[in-house]
Amino acid sequence: MKKPAMVISAAAVALLVVAVALVVRPGSDPVAAQQSSPLATVATGPAVARLGNQQVTPAELQALLATVPPETREQLRGNREALERWIRTRLAEKAVLEQADAQGWAQRPEVARQTRAATEQIVFRDYLRSVSQVPADYPSVAELQQAYDAGKTNWQTPALYRVSQIFLGVNDPQTLEAVRKQALELSKKAQATPAEFAALATQYSQDRVTAERGGDSGLQPLQQLVPEVRGAVARLKVGAVSDPVQSAAGFHVIKLTEQQPARLATLDELRDQLTQALRAQRQEQIAQAYLDGMLNTATLSIDGAELNKVLEEKR
Repeated sequence: MKKPAMVISAAAVALLVVAVALVVRPGSDPVAAQQSSPLATVATGPAVARLGNQQVTPAELQALLATVPPETREQLRGNREALERWIRTRLAEKAVLEQADAQGWAQRPEVARQTRAATEQIVFRDYLRSVSQVPADYPSVAELQQAYDAGKTNWQTPALYRVSQIFLGVNDPQTLEAVRKQALELSKKAQATPAEFAALATQYSQDRVTAERGGDSGLQPLQQLVPEVRGAVARLKVGAVSDPVQSAAGFHVIKLTEQQPARLATLDELRDQLTQALRAQRQEQIAQAYLDGMLNTATLSIDGAELNKVLEEKR
């Protein structure tokens, strides 16, 4: 149930798309921002968008999509507004960088200092990653089983509900009572003949995405439903149809078609997720051991007097 209907996750997805578009946008790398030659070059070749001398190339957009998880990537592909917002933001960044480059901003002492510090951190992280590679066969079957058994309290999945709906929107307060009356009539028809619910949803529901599936919105936990609908679904038995439920968007006639109880997720279901988590944890352990080894083998001395001077100066 998307758009104005039952599922509030649609709005959450939109916010996620915008957040990803802003956070992972190219140009946030402080080192890459100092590369002046591309900014001064007149844009040539194919481009998704142009602004003066600047452009966003297909490769740049593809690079953005490659940085996010597959699920988020598909959401981005389907959210034209978020992608165009990212494109506009990126072109504005490039225009600002072009002005800064023309004024030699990268040579300013403070900027140069930050560039060196950022470069050091990039080199440090990349090199440390290279010397802390996790063996390809880790974790073993036994190690995976041990981690699964140790975390069983965290593997509980919530109860899932397959809900179908007939949604009637209210765009004008003056039509509220007329829409309420129509929703009540459809509810009575569906309650009298629940088997006809899908046909009624296809014909009358204004949420066209679910209407094309006979009103079906798929399996989902109660938390993903609009609060008003959530309460109605919790009271329904499988196969039953609700009275009209009013939300801020309009009226919903609900049918509960399936319910799956809360259960413990199996190891097979969690295998990929658990493997990634264990490998990340092991890499962190290897990296820390490498750093500790550097301190143990190096000649380390701390001048207490000089340290005190620095601390006193900062007061």
